[in-house]
Amino acid sequence: MYAGPYYDSAFEASVLPLVSTAADESDLSPIVRRHRPRAAPLGMAVVLRTVLAVLAFAALGALAIPAMARADGLRLRGDVTARGDVLTLADLVEGAPSTLAGRPLFRAPALGATGTIQSRRIVDAAVALGLTGLETGGRMQIAVQRAARRIGPPEIEAALKHGLETGYGLAAGNLSIRFDGDGPLLLAPADLAGQAAALDVTYDPRSRRVAGLVSIGERQASLRVSGVVLEMRDVAILARSLDRGEAVKDGDLVMERRPRDAVPTDAQASATAVAGEVAQHALAAGTVLRAGDTAPPELVLRGESVTIVYETPSVSLAMRGLANQGGRLGAVVNVVNTASQKILQATVIGPGRVSVGPGPAPQQQASTTSLQATASLR
Repeated sequence: MYAGPYYDSAFEASVLPLVSTAADESDLSPIVRRHRPRAAPLGMAVVLRTVLAVLAFAALGALAIPAMARADGLRLRGDVTARGDVLTLADLVEGAPSTLAGRPLFRAPALGATGTIQSRRIVDAAVALGLTGLETGGRMQIAVQRAARRIGPPEIEAALKHGLETGYGLAAGNLSIRFDGDGPLLLAPADLAGQAAALDVTYDPRSRRVAGLVSIGERQASLRVSGVVLEMRDVAILARSLDRGEAVKDGDLVMERRPRDAVPTDAQASATAVAGEVAQHALAAGTVLRAGDTAPPELVLRGESVTIVYETPSVSLAMRGLANQGGRLGAVVNVVNTASQKILQATVIGPGRVSVGPGPAPQQQASTTSLQATASLR
């Protein structure tokens, strides 16, 4: 029996009889050692599958290299403003591939509201899309504000006043609306155009209450509001305090719109009509100016030396006199003719000037030169 380095029991059984029955050495058949192969030879199908697998891995590697290069430039944006209902990858990440830029990741906050997103959540969302290496810049979170068009009380009031004018015939220019609660605010999408309009307006003349639905577009954004209608009027308000006898100057009065029921019926409706008049009593700043609060100034003061003027169609005389009374323009006051010491009734015609009309004996006054009057013909 042969015992070599590759021992094969089958081969041994086949040759074992030859070794025991041989007569001499020349009759022995040569023993050929058959080496057992370590691996079976590969077939063509196996080789083909191997080649295809290698090629596929090479192609995937070639595509992954550019993708990883783009991923290296990904950066987390700072605080962002959302204009829609969702936040896409491009809204949150700079350098996002164009094929993934529009992929929605998170829902945006409500209109006009602000929310936050943890940076790790954005990183996880990017990894789920096959993007790694997102730089956060040390941010733990980012703030997201939802853009919105804000329709405030002035626009809402204008819409309701237009509805009252067209539906109830009220003069919108003389109206104001005091809304219930805080000032109303209508939030609409930022890209929603058009003016606010009031729909379903109702008005009660007795209680002066009004209600309506203010909307934009085809009711894409709407808000129901209510309040009280106030009739307004323009009144003059003192901008500074005035002492008794102090004249009203330009800029001392400002015009304001006040509810008609809240101001006196004789409130001044013009800031220029009383310019130059004087306060009849002390007036505080912010006071609604009434008709009797001011009056024209006295052009003649009591005890003041005045010029007495006498005029006829052909003669004009002037003489000196003394005022016994003070008076405004057009007022009738008593004056003393200093030459004759007679008391005359005269009309105030200017500062320090009074006028007397033709009396019972105008000829005597005209011929009396001793009155020290200066006569002049017109």
